[in-house]
Amino acid sequence: MTRYQRHHWFLAAALAGLAGFVDAIGFLYTGGFFTAFMTGNSTRMAVGLFTDGRIAGIAAAMIATFVLGVIIGNVAGSLCPARTRLPLTILGVVMLLAAAAGLGMAGLGVLAVGFTLLAMGMENTVFQREGQVSIGLTYMTGTLVKLGQALSRIHHAGQLWAWVPHLLLWTGMVGGAGLGVLAYLDWGLLALWMAAAIGLILALIACLPRFALHD
Repeated sequence: MTRYQRHHWFLAAALAGLAGFVDAIGFLYTGGFFTAFMTGNSTRMAVGLFTDGRIAGIAAAMIATFVLGVIIGNVAGSLCPARTRLPLTILGVVMLLAAAAGLGMAGLGVLAVGFTLLAMGMENTVFQREGQVSIGLTYMTGTLVKLGQALSRIHHAGQLWAWVPHLLLWTGMVGGAGLGVLAYLDWGLLALWMAAAIGLILALIACLPRFALHD
C-alpha cells in the first residue's frame, strides 16, 4: 500500500495551488462558474434548474467535462507503470493546460475552459491508492472536514501533527487562487501559460526517485 511521505504532501499542496490558480481564472472568465470546484457548479446547476435553464445547462456541461477528465486520467494512469504514474499524470495535466492556453490565444475561450476542466479532472487522479483517489486536490470541503477531525484527535498519541497535511492542501488552494486572480487581471486567459509552466516544473520534480510510488 502506498504511504505518502512529507515531500509527497508538499507536492500535493503545490498541485492544489495549481488547481486554485486555474479555478480562479475560470471563475473570472466565466463570470462565476468553476473549473476545479464541482460542488459549486453542482449547486449552480440545481439553482439554475429552477431559475435559469441556461445556467443549469452550462454547469451540467462543465461537470460532465470534468468527469471526462477524471476518466481520461484514470485510464491513462492505469496504463502507466506505478513508478512513473505520478509524473506522467501531471505531464498529462500540463499538456491539457497548454492546449487550453493555446486555445485562449486563438480567441476560443469556451474551448479553453473545456480543456481546463479536463485538466482539473485529470489532476485529481494524480494520487491514487489501490485504484481510488487518495488525495483530492480540487475539493476542499473534504479536506477541511479531515482537518477538523485531525484537530479533534490532537491529544491522542502520535496525532499531534496529523492535521498539518490537510492545512497545507487548503492553504495551497487558497494561495494559488489568489495568484490566479492577479495573473488573470494582468494577462487574461494567457495566464494559463503560467499554469502550464508551473505544472511542468511540478512534473519534473515528481520525476525524482524519492517521489516514485508503488501500488
